Amino acid sequence: MAKQNNVYKDAYNRCLALLGAGESLPSEPELGTTLGVSRTTVRSILSRMEERGLIEWNKRSKLVLRAPEADDFFPDDETDSLSLIIERSFMRRLLAGGAQAGMQINELELAREIGVGTTSVREFLIRFSRFGLIEKRRNSHWVLKGFTSSFALELTEIREMFEMRSAAAFAALEKDNPVWADLDAMEQEHHELIAAIGTRYGEFSELDERFHRLIHSASHNRFIVDFYDVIAMIFHYHYQWNKTNEPGRNKIALQEHLQYIAALKSGKLDHVEKACRRHLRSARETLLQSIPESWQ
Repeated sequence: MAKQNNVYKDAYNRCLALLGAGESLPSEPELGTTLGVSRTTVRSILSRMEERGLIEWNKRSKLVLRAPEADDFFPDDETDSLSLIIERSFMRRLLAGGAQAGMQINELELAREIGVGTTSVREFLIRFSRFGLIEKRRNSHWVLKGFTSSFALELTEIREMFEMRSAAAFAALEKDNPVWADLDAMEQEHHELIAAIGTRYGEFSELDERFHRLIHSASHNRFIVDFYDVIAMIFHYHYQWNKTNEPGRNKIALQEHLQYIAALKSGKLDHVEKACRRHLRSARETLLQSIPESWQ
């Protein structure tokens, strides 16, 4: 259960939202499909609900005894979304496996390893395949095409085009827009992380992802936001490929973020463009240097 703990807690919380006093829950296969998890995880969820007096479970009968209360839920900081769990597990498998072009990926094996339903894994792989890193084969198999320098350069070129547009849109927002308060809070997080970079450098990837996602949100373009999901995944995990001088490298990136934030707040498009290009150029070089030789 430890390996599947996040899957279980996320699905458990979502299942609580289905409860209505006096009603009955659907069958285990139906619950598995609705929640996107395996039947084993469904049974664990039902067991906990029975223990807490939420349901009366007798084989196929699952009568709801009461509506869930606040303390029935797992805290938000203990759960991740299903898509994020699958994403992390997928990238962790690639990294741990010394991934090379031609590596086979099996939907069923990956789903069993994570503890989720194969449909959820298949949907993730289909979405990820649109960017050319993996390719569908027969019998629920996929093949890794390889993360090459050429692929990285193409990815960063599109990233720059999208982010430049989003950054310009962000800088033009009215000053009473709530995103400026979000940016202020994020700026403070950057200062705090820089001050403790020696011990907290591992927290950079998550902050980096949130920072760029905030900028992209200003585009109000669903295609840009959707594409950034894949960009974030790859740029987020590339820090795991090369640990060389990680604290120092992350500190430089944080300082570039602060310059970027200052440019956004200035509202001057030439300053925004300069800061954005400088930071994305550094990110591109770091990504290229971090690609494992086996992926070349």
